[in-house]
Amino acid sequence: GAGQGEATAEGADACHRAVRSILDEAGFLDAERSFMMGDASTRAYERLLKPDGGKAILMISPARPDGPPVRFGKPYSAIAHLAEDIRPFIAIDGVLRGQGLSAPAILVHDVSTGLAIIEDLGSQLLYDDDGIIAERYAEAVSVLARLHGSLLGETAPASVPDGDGGSYAVPPYDVEALLIEVELLPEWYAPHIAKVMVSSGAKAGFAAQWRELFAGVLAAPSTLVLRDYHSPNLLWLPDREGPARVGVIDFQDAVLGHPAYDVASLLQDARLTVPADQELRLLGLYAKLRRDRDASFDVAAFARAYAILGAQRATKILGIFARLDKRDRKPQYLVHLPRIQTYLRKNLAHPALAGIKSWVEQNVPSILATPS
Repeated sequence: GAGQGEATAEGADACHRAVRSILDEAGFLDAERSFMMGDASTRAYERLLKPDGGKAILMISPARPDGPPVRFGKPYSAIAHLAEDIRPFIAIDGVLRGQGLSAPAILVHDVSTGLAIIEDLGSQLLYDDDGIIAERYAEAVSVLARLHGSLLGETAPASVPDGDGGSYAVPPYDVEALLIEVELLPEWYAPHIAKVMVSSGAKAGFAAQWRELFAGVLAAPSTLVLRDYHSPNLLWLPDREGPARVGVIDFQDAVLGHPAYDVASLLQDARLTVPADQELRLLGLYAKLRRDRDASFDVAAFARAYAILGAQRATKILGIFARLDKRDRKPQYLVHLPRIQTYLRKNLAHPALAGIKSWVEQNVPSILATPS
């Protein structure tokens, strides 16, 4: 009713005032503001350009309201460890910059309103119309090797300053988080895209097999996993040196987990095809960089985890893109499904995933059909 409309208008007014206030504090009140994009979440970004040529980005990341409880009385976002407010962004930004990596400098931020003015890292990407640019992808791999090599096990950042005088506990990428993500496939992809209903018994079997695979992967030492380390979130900074040439912009959902997850995010990109020969070469580069630092780096164990977590990620994304179409009326993601199915087929060829592969053959066989 009327009350709700007034409350919404009041909220918008307060938000407008908060934005003006932070722009003023950062010296960007006179900047021209242009909307850049909202991502698949509630965050939005604006590019700021001052008359004198000064540039920055306004990040609008309001606290996210909890969705309905889906398990253990918790919403999906809590189980999957998705960022609830701007604090994780501020905290992880500090970790990355502390490693000499190019996360954006934060000029001003306000945790209570979810607003920040951050460095504009430009808009040069790691790919062009012809596909991935090899030199840039090699540098993106070396960023991960540096991060994983220096923040592993004992040195992984469990608790970091949150920019608000407190500390932020980096959540673990635990079995429940990995599991609720793969379950998006029987919940959303199977009925909506493959047009099959998976029985509750088959769903339980699916979960049990994954649970066992995840337990093996999670026995390895954890590192900081940025989780969305892929083409839309990486920028090229030619004026910087070494790994600092890769700008990283989306890491608020970072967790402590297996290093293979981010390598799979980068080399099995949902929105961009990384040719199979390049994927192998870049995987080899990652392994070499890790071994240079630590002679005990186990390449075979890493390859196994890469297949398992690559399959986990592909399975999750098939479910998320189906859900974006069906629930959120965003069909534009469906164009990527064939690419993700190709990655999934490739990962399921690893012997460790034989059980999951046979489950897919029995329950959602269309996923494994090679497109004609």
